[in-house]
Amino acid sequence: MSHARGDNPTGASGAVSPEVPEAPPVEVPGALEPAENRAGDVRPGPEEVRPVPTPSRPSSAKPAKIKRTRVSGTWIAVIVAIVVLAFLLVFILQNLDTATVHFLGAAGSMPLAVAMLFAAIAGAALVALIGGARILQLRKQARHPRRR
Repeated sequence: MSHARGDNPTGASGAVSPEVPEAPPVEVPGALEPAENRAGDVRPGPEEVRPVPTPSRPSSAKPAKIKRTRVSGTWIAVIVAIVVLAFLLVFILQNLDTATVHFLGAAGSMPLAVAMLFAAIAGAALVALIGGARILQLRKQARHPRRR
Protein backbone atom coordinates (compact mmCIF):
# COMPACT_ATOMS: atom_id res chain seq x y z
CA MET A 1 0.00 0.00 0.00
CA SER A 2 1.47 3.37 -0.97
CA HIS A 3 0.94 6.60 0.83
CA ALA A 4 -0.01 9.93 -0.69
CA ARG A 5 3.49 11.33 -0.17
CA GLY A 6 5.20 8.15 -1.27
CA ASP A 7 6.58 7.57 2.24
CA ASN A 8 7.20 4.19 3.63
CA PRO A 9 4.70 3.52 6.45
CA THR A 10 7.45 2.16 8.70
CA GLY A 11 9.43 5.37 8.36
CA ALA A 12 12.56 3.63 7.04
CA SER A 13 13.99 5.45 4.06
CA GLY A 14 15.23 3.58 1.02
CA ALA A 15 13.30 0.37 1.67
CA VAL A 16 10.49 -0.12 -0.79
CA SER A 17 7.51 -2.15 0.29
CA PRO A 18 5.84 -4.30 -2.28
CA GLU A 19 2.58 -3.01 -3.66
CA VAL A 20 -0.44 -4.93 -2.48
CA PRO A 21 -3.11 -5.05 -5.14
CA GLU A 22 -6.29 -3.46 -3.98
CA ALA A 23 -9.54 -5.36 -4.08
CA PRO A 24 -11.98 -4.26 -6.76
CA PRO A 25 -14.47 -1.69 -5.49
CA VAL A 26 -17.62 -3.12 -3.99
CA GLU A 27 -20.67 -1.86 -5.74
CA VAL A 28 -23.34 -0.51 -3.48
CA PRO A 29 -26.71 -0.93 -5.13
CA GLY A 30 -28.04 2.43 -6.15
CA ALA A 31 -25.00 4.38 -4.87
CA LEU A 32 -24.70 6.49 -8.02
CA GLU A 33 -28.40 6.60 -8.79
CA PRO A 34 -30.56 9.52 -7.85
CA ALA A 35 -32.50 9.03 -4.65
CA GLU A 36 -35.78 8.75 -6.58
CA ASN A 37 -34.61 5.65 -8.47
CA ARG A 38 -33.19 3.67 -5.59
CA ALA A 39 -34.86 0.47 -4.54
CA GLY A 40 -36.42 0.58 -1.11
CA ASP A 41 -37.07 4.32 -1.24
CA VAL A 42 -39.56 5.02 1.56
CA ARG A 43 -40.36 8.62 0.76
CA PRO A 44 -44.05 9.30 0.16
CA GLY A 45 -45.29 9.54 -3.39
CA PRO A 46 -47.10 12.59 -4.74
CA GLU A 47 -50.50 11.16 -3.79
CA GLU A 48 -49.39 10.72 -0.16
CA VAL A 49 -47.93 14.17 0.34
CA ARG A 50 -50.08 16.53 2.42
CA PRO A 51 -49.61 20.27 1.94
CA VAL A 52 -47.69 21.97 4.71
CA PRO A 53 -49.71 24.78 6.31
CA THR A 54 -48.23 28.18 5.58
CA PRO A 55 -47.79 30.82 8.25
CA SER A 56 -50.57 33.38 8.60
CA ARG A 57 -48.40 36.33 7.57
CA PRO A 58 -46.90 36.60 4.07
CA SER A 59 -43.25 35.70 3.69
CA SER A 60 -42.40 39.17 2.38
CA ALA A 61 -43.65 40.83 5.58
CA LYS A 62 -41.07 42.03 8.07
CA PRO A 63 -41.04 40.43 11.52
CA ALA A 64 -43.07 42.27 14.13
CA LYS A 65 -41.11 44.93 15.98
CA ILE A 66 -41.16 45.15 19.73
CA LYS A 67 -43.42 47.99 20.77
CA ARG A 68 -41.58 50.70 22.67
CA THR A 69 -43.13 51.96 25.86
CA ARG A 70 -42.90 55.19 27.80
CA VAL A 71 -40.80 53.44 30.42
CA SER A 72 -38.23 52.35 27.84
CA GLY A 73 -38.10 55.88 26.46
CA THR A 74 -37.63 57.26 29.97
CA TRP A 75 -34.88 54.71 30.63
CA ILE A 76 -32.99 55.83 27.53
CA ALA A 77 -33.47 59.49 28.49
CA VAL A 78 -32.06 58.81 31.97
CA ILE A 79 -28.99 57.09 30.51
CA VAL A 80 -28.39 59.99 28.09
CA ALA A 81 -28.82 62.48 30.96
CA ILE A 82 -26.26 60.62 33.08
CA VAL A 83 -23.73 60.72 30.23
CA VAL A 84 -24.35 64.45 29.65
CA LEU A 85 -23.99 65.19 33.37
CA ALA A 86 -20.71 63.24 33.50
CA PHE A 87 -19.32 65.37 30.65
CA LEU A 88 -20.63 68.50 32.36
CA LEU A 89 -18.90 67.56 35.62
CA VAL A 90 -15.60 67.04 33.78
CA PHE A 91 -16.07 70.42 32.06
CA ILE A 92 -16.71 72.19 35.36
CA LEU A 93 -13.77 70.56 37.11
CA GLN A 94 -11.41 71.55 34.28
CA ASN A 95 -12.59 75.19 34.18
CA LEU A 96 -12.42 76.41 37.76
CA ASP A 97 -10.66 79.69 36.93
CA THR A 98 -12.47 82.67 38.43
CA ALA A 99 -14.26 84.99 36.04
CA THR A 100 -16.00 88.31 36.70
CA VAL A 101 -19.57 88.28 35.43
CA HIS A 102 -21.60 91.43 34.75
CA PHE A 103 -25.37 91.06 34.30
CA LEU A 104 -28.00 93.86 34.39
CA GLY A 105 -25.77 96.19 36.36
CA ALA A 106 -24.71 93.55 38.87
CA ALA A 107 -21.18 92.21 38.98
CA GLY A 108 -19.76 89.16 40.65
CA SER A 109 -17.02 86.63 40.36
CA MET A 110 -17.50 82.89 40.06
CA PRO A 111 -15.80 79.95 38.37
CA LEU A 112 -15.98 80.21 34.59
CA ALA A 113 -17.66 76.82 34.16
CA VAL A 114 -20.38 77.67 36.66
CA ALA A 115 -21.10 80.94 34.84
CA MET A 116 -21.37 79.04 31.55
CA LEU A 117 -23.63 76.47 33.23
CA PHE A 118 -25.97 79.24 34.43
CA ALA A 119 -26.04 80.70 30.91
CA ALA A 120 -26.91 77.30 29.43
CA ILE A 121 -29.68 76.76 32.00
CA ALA A 122 -31.13 80.21 31.26
CA GLY A 123 -31.10 79.46 27.53
CA ALA A 124 -32.79 76.08 28.04
CA ALA A 125 -35.46 77.70 30.25
CA LEU A 126 -36.16 80.32 27.55
CA VAL A 127 -36.54 77.62 24.89
CA ALA A 128 -38.81 75.58 27.21
CA LEU A 129 -41.06 78.62 27.85
CA ILE A 130 -41.43 79.37 24.14
CA GLY A 131 -42.03 75.70 23.32
CA GLY A 132 -44.60 75.37 26.11
CA ALA A 133 -46.48 78.41 24.86
CA ARG A 134 -46.60 76.93 21.35
CA ILE A 135 -47.86 73.59 22.67
CA LEU A 136 -50.64 75.32 24.62
CA GLN A 137 -51.56 77.27 21.49
CA LEU A 138 -51.81 74.09 19.41
CA ARG A 139 -53.87 72.28 22.08
CA LYS A 140 -56.33 75.19 22.24
CA GLN A 141 -56.61 75.15 18.46
CA ALA A 142 -57.20 71.36 18.43
CA ARG A 143 -60.02 71.66 21.02
CA HIS A 144 -61.77 74.44 19.12
CA PRO A 145 -61.37 73.80 15.37
CA ARG A 146 -62.01 76.73 13.06
CA ARG A 147 -65.44 76.99 11.52
CA ARG A 148 -65.86 78.27 8.00
